[in-house]
Amino acid sequence: MLEPIFGSLIREQVLFFIHTHGEGYAREISRFFEASLDSVQKQLKRLQRGSVLVSVRKGKTLIYSFNEDYEYLRELRALLNGIGRSYLEKSAPKTGRTGKRVTVKNYQRMREPF
Repeated sequence: MLEPIFGSLIREQVLFFIHTHGEGYAREISRFFEASLDSVQKQLKRLQRGSVLVSVRKGKTLIYSFNEDYEYLRELRALLNGIGRSYLEKSAPKTGRTGKRVTVKNYQRMREPF
């Protein structure tokens, strides 16, 4: 949906996951979208280098969340809210190697508190 803006479907998925969950780690995100772990890790690192995300280490795991000091965070969240509405209106584009789609059910599951 916003792949042309973000430059990568995986980057869009990473941002959307963190937006809906508040935080996330690479394996969790890759499993959810059935995407390559390596691709997710690369996007997380790229977003951290760009100051969009920050990470904290919990044991051996890096947990990523939005950098609250990121200058355009409010605008980014507005875009990501738009993605959520689109997912509710129709199935998302194919993702990952298996072609799994993010359905309304999956989107609602993402929005549920832990």
